[in-house]
Amino acid sequence: MRPRTLPAAVAPVIVGSALAWRAGAFDPGAAGFCLGFALLVQIGANFANDYYDYARGADTGERIGPRRAVAAGLVAPATMFRAMGLAFGLAFASGLALIAWGGWWLVVVGVASVASAIAYTGGPYPLGYHGLGDVFVFVFFGLVAVCVTFFVQAGRVNADVVLAAMAVGVLTTNILLVNNYRDAETDAKAGKRTLVVRFGKPFAQWQFGAALLFACGVFVALAWRGLYHRGIGAAGAGILGLYGILQWRRLRAAGSAADVIPLLGQCGVYLAVYALSLAAALAMGK
Repeated sequence: MRPRTLPAAVAPVIVGSALAWRAGAFDPGAAGFCLGFALLVQIGANFANDYYDYARGADTGERIGPRRAVAAGLVAPATMFRAMGLAFGLAFASGLALIAWGGWWLVVVGVASVASAIAYTGGPYPLGYHGLGDVFVFVFFGLVAVCVTFFVQAGRVNADVVLAAMAVGVLTTNILLVNNYRDAETDAKAGKRTLVVRFGKPFAQWQFGAALLFACGVFVALAWRGLYHRGIGAAGAGILGLYGILQWRRLRAAGSAADVIPLLGQCGVYLAVYALSLAAALAMGK
């Protein structure tokens, strides 16, 4: 289930719900179903990645990092495939409950989310193998997750919500970037053309730093837009910025795949801290 990646599912629901609270529209029932859907899609995507990367030969004995269940022989491929189907089935079921809040059009969002999670490493044109994984993560774990969480509670979406969703999206993409940075050599051999493989590690380092800078900028921008005190915005962005600089320097200093492994969990922690900090600022603003 890769617990270190699960903040990618929790963070957008926290941010979307905090924005709904700020707007006086928080609904714990809708927020709960959003959280269940997001977690199950993330877990299903992790199962799919484990299964399809093994089937395509991307997970081999040369790979450095946490063990993959199928490649390590801990779980049979057929069992992992069934687990993937179960996770996505439960996700879709929990998403259907949100129709009561947001309407039938959410079925399209649910189908697109599940289909894209499978298509990340599966199907005839796997997104992750063609450098589109970052786009998938940004759209579905940033824009869609935050905006839909807010919409089912408030019945609308505004510029502040989109801005916050973009910040969550780029930080979630950083988790994927670090994962791909670690696996760049083995991915290249398997024909998995991630952005790190396509453009090289120096490009990935600057992409990582730009995402951190953008997210801190959003923290300040939302304060200037009146969602909370400007002093809170400056202080929060300053602390998050210092933490981000440390992570960026660790990525640049990494001399081997093994050196990158701790940073994967740290990126998950950063995303969680960012979401909780933003939620606290919004609560104080209200």
